Amino acid sequence: MPPSEPADQVPVPPPVSGRALNVPNAISIVRLTCLPLFLWLLFGRDNRAAAAGLLGALGATDWIDGYIARRWRQVTELGKVLDPVADRLLFFVGAVAILVDGSVPLWFAVAVLAREALVAGATLTLAALGARRIDVTWVGKAGTFGLMVAFPMFLASASTVSWRDVAEVLAYVAGIPGLVLSWYSAATYVPIARAALADGRAARHARIGSDP
Repeated sequence: MPPSEPADQVPVPPPVSGRALNVPNAISIVRLTCLPLFLWLLFGRDNRAAAAGLLGALGATDWIDGYIARRWRQVTELGKVLDPVADRLLFFVGAVAILVDGSVPLWFAVAVLAREALVAGATLTLAALGARRIDVTWVGKAGTFGLMVAFPMFLASASTVSWRDVAEVLAYVAGIPGLVLSWYSAATYVPIARAALADGRAARHARIGSDP
């Protein structure tokens, strides 16, 4: 009988695959290629309902590529970059496009985009300073989910669908908590970022000290 593992053993992360072209990465690429279609539906065809449906579907598939990569051990270095880039780009482009269209309240869009710009700037700064990678917290994920529901609903509420009044209510029901959680998560990242920066510097100094 094999010995039991300690209860507090740290889980082993999925191995990194050397194959860049796999199912999770293909899903991320497909999601990115849908961006021009979304913009065409919204501005080229002036079809807010179809654009809202597509954006909602893209938001709903936010977790699929990452889940498949972990579940079937198809994690790649490309996927580690492609997945979050696709998520943030879809979110940012969608939010800006709906703001330009005038389907979302100005104060709401500005509050969301200001937070995105703040986090993006902090992320780039930390990376330049050598901080270790920071994982997204469940609060941040919950906030993003609420916002990904809110923006398509705002767009649908400005369309000709019969349930546009319901869509507007759903937009606020999902959007207000999502906005609060997203800003709260940004605040909670401050001590996490400090620790990540300290860890990154310590690791760099350790590497320098180990060099012959």
